[in-house]
Parts: sequence; structure tokens; C-alpha cells
Amino acid sequence: MGMAILVHLLSFSALCILGMPVAYALGLSSLIAAWYIDIPLEAVMLKISDGTDDFGLLAIPFFVLAGAIMAEGGMAARLVNLAKVFVGAIRGGLAYVNVLASTMFGALSGSSVADTAAIGTVMIPQMIKNGYPRVFAVNITICGSLQPLLIPPSHNMVIYSLAAGGTISVSALFMAGIMPGLLFGLCLIGLVIYSSRKHNFPRGEAIPLKQAGKLVLEAFWGLLTVLIIMGGILSGIFTPTESAAVACMYAFLVTMFIYRDYKWSNLHHLVHRTVKTVAMVMILIGFSAAFGYMMALMRLPALASEFMLSITQNKYLMLLMINVLLLALGTFMDMAPLILICTPILLPLVVKLGVDPVHFGMILITNLGIGLITPPVGPTLFVGCALGKVTMEQVSKELWPFYTAMIIALAIITYVPQFSLFLPGLLK
Repeated sequence: MGMAILVHLLSFSALCILGMPVAYALGLSSLIAAWYIDIPLEAVMLKISDGTDDFGLLAIPFFVLAGAIMAEGGMAARLVNLAKVFVGAIRGGLAYVNVLASTMFGALSGSSVADTAAIGTVMIPQMIKNGYPRVFAVNITICGSLQPLLIPPSHNMVIYSLAAGGTISVSALFMAGIMPGLLFGLCLIGLVIYSSRKHNFPRGEAIPLKQAGKLVLEAFWGLLTVLIIMGGILSGIFTPTESAAVACMYAFLVTMFIYRDYKWSNLHHLVHRTVKTVAMVMILIGFSAAFGYMMALMRLPALASEFMLSITQNKYLMLLMINVLLLALGTFMDMAPLILICTPILLPLVVKLGVDPVHFGMILITNLGIGLITPPVGPTLFVGCALGKVTMEQVSKELWPFYTAMIIALAIITYVPQFSLFLPGLLK
């Protein structure tokens, strides 16, 4: 069986190195492994079908579409203006605005790439125009955009629940992400405080009270989405999957009939882009189900657990090892496939050591989120560089203070489980 595992993993690695998309590499390597151990290829194909045949997966297209509608329908600009009301007038105000706007927009989009594109389009030019270093403006934008991965509604938490076999409540994961997401933002704000004093960043202008009231009212309609989603779930009016559909419909009504910034003629382009994104995610989920099936047949998760437990059975050292592993993996593979690959392997291991599955979900997503802004494969990093008109090398050289802030947040999330488990505990 050891040779079969080697064939499975080496074929997957070779296909990725040759440039094949990760989703197809997962599927083809599963077929190669099935052929090698002489099981019917139809079994693999059935697992691919089973992987996408889950009612809970409907939350993904609805949340992605709702986030896209809000991102392109003027919500980002309104949230930026709302953030200016609170923190825009202090030294380094636009940097604070950037982080706070990402926090609020994260509760609508659930995507770091969408957050970077929406907030960055507004904030990066403004920060540069007001005297902030171009690279700093890009870095604070891309790092702040990792908050939506934790703050509900994050479709990555739906994927994690699926990868865990559907045994973890999506509602609990949504609640668990609130405090880690806010902690992540606070660590970045701490960095902004330090940088503002060190580099004497400019102050912003205070917004008159009358204008501030208008800005709050404009942003209110979008922020109400959060109350609808979380309030509906917690009150039991609808499930997380149903909340995604409600959020999508509400986002459409607010964008097209209240804000009216988005043209009806562009709507089909937005839906087309959403369908492409969702199609890629669903293909990935289907093929990863086959990959996981082959791993289970070859006892790879059990063998990996036995190997890592042979190194140490100390929970804290094990979590440190897992963090290092996930940070390394995140530098060359996207988030969704890593969630689907790593969860079946690592979750049984940490559960044996007494780590709550909901808590581990926050650790996993935080780690892999940092990978989204880490070269050489960092989609959020690429988007930020494009918006700021800077090279990846320029950004990477000045990212280390931001990594320090993010690693501090990761350490607290890892070793203080109550940050993740306090709010879900209130549901019990």
C-alpha cells in the first residue's frame, strides 16, 4: 500500500508541476491511483458525482453572487465613507479606514480577492494621493482583505464543513469566525498605529455631522445584510444555506433599487463571472472528493496521524508543526484545494489531541489565508499589485511587518481556543 500512496501523491505533484490546474490534477491522479491498485474507475467517477451532490453546497453560489453584487454595486465605496466617519480624521486615518472598511465588507463578500478588488479600487488611489507610500497602501489593503475569510458569511467555512464530512455545523463555524476576524483586524490596526507614528502619516479631515448622518444611512442598507444573515440563522428562521439565498436576493434589491449605481445592462456579465467562479469551485470539490476517497482507501490519513504522533504527542507542539506545514503549503497552492486535501488528514489527528473541530477550522483558514498574500502563488497579492501598479517583488520586500502582525493573530487564535469557541458555545 505504501507504493500506491507514493504513486497517488507523486502523480498529483507531477501534474501540478506540469501546469495542470489543481482540480484536474486531483481527479486524474485519483484515476491513476485507482488503476494502480486495480479498483473500478467507475467507483472514482461516482465519488466525483457524490462530492457535488450536497444541498449545503448551494450556499456557495448564493454567497459568491451576493458578494459580487455588493462589491460592484457601490457598497464598497459607501463602507469606505462610513469608516471615514469613525477613524478618518486621526493620523494615519486612511489606513485605519482601509482596515475597518475591509472588516465591514468582509461581512458581505466572504472573499479576500473580492475585498481587495472592491476596497482597493477605492482606497489605494486615495491613500497614494494623500501621501501614503504606494507599497504600504497595497500591503494594508491585501492584508486587511484576509478578514472576510473568517468573518461570516465565508464560503470557505462551508467548504471546510464539507471536507469534514458535514459533521461540523456551518452556523457554529460562522459564529466562531467573528472574534478571530476582529482580532486579525485589531492586530493590523496595531501595526498602523506604529507605522503612523514612525512615518508621520497625514491626518484626514473630520466629516461634518450632517454629512456623517447621510453616510451612515447610505451604508446602513448594505450592513443590514449581516443582520439578516446572522439573525435569521441564530433565530432559526432559516438555515445557513437558505440564508445565502436570502442574502443574494436582498443584495440584488438594495443594489438595483436603493443604491441604483449598477446598470441593468451589466448584470448578465456579473452573473456570468459568478457562474465561472462557482463552476471552478464545484469542479474542485467533486475531484477532491475522489482524491479523498482514494486517500481513505489507502489509509493515508491514519498513517499520517501515526507518523506525526510518533514525533510528538504534545498538543501545543503539534499545533506549531501544523501551522508551519500549512503556512508552507499555502505559498504554492490556493486555499480551497488545501482545505479539501488537508482537512481529512489533519482533523482526525488534532481531534485525538483534544482540539475542537470548530477551533481547528479557524486555525486552518487563518493559516491558508496568509498563503493568499505569500509568493509565489498568492491570488490576493496579484490583485493588489495590479491595482497599486507595483511589482510583487516590491510588495514582498515590505510585507514582513504585516506578517509579524498576522502571525501574532494566528498564535492567539491557535493557542487561545476561547477566541473561536466562545460565541458558538452560546448557541448550545
